[in-house]
Amino acid sequence: MRDTLVLNASFEPLSTVSLNRAVVLVLQDKAVVEASHPELRMRAAAVDLPVPRVIRLLRFVRVPFRRQAPWSRRGVLVRDRHRCAYCGRRATTVDHVVPKSRGGGDTWLNTVASCAPDNHRKANRTPEQAGMPLLFEPYVPTPSDAMLLALGTDGLAGLPDWLPEPAAAA
Repeated sequence: MRDTLVLNASFEPLSTVSLNRAVVLVLQDKAVVEASHPELRMRAAAVDLPVPRVIRLLRFVRVPFRRQAPWSRRGVLVRDRHRCAYCGRRATTVDHVVPKSRGGGDTWLNTVASCAPDNHRKANRTPEQAGMPLLFEPYVPTPSDAMLLALGTDGLAGLPDWLPEPAAAA
């Protein structure tokens, strides 16, 4: 399933939508295609449309200000690009830097992506106690960073140059 980035009329990233929803917004004249897949087109009897990667709404949508993206396990894996913070291999779980049993919570700065063996090996200890230093420090992504990271690294490659890259990709 291809995700399409939706920009506000002011070119701010708003969300990602499915390809079908993006096409409907364009066909209803609620959005325009800002960037498309180079060789892919959607064709029907009366329609010939490039497959959108980025669309921009024609009317400005007021969005409540969010200082940071909401925390989620999926968000941590996406932020860390599914790479283990301890060994660099493919991560499938989320590990708490300060274990929950020792007062650590589900926050962006206390969780990192981890492979199952390293998560099990670290167990109920801090990285220092386990002798497992972090390869990178966890950070709090902005809402727009989280959205762009959710598109994945292959999704970022085809985006226009004028869109800001997420903090982790820079």
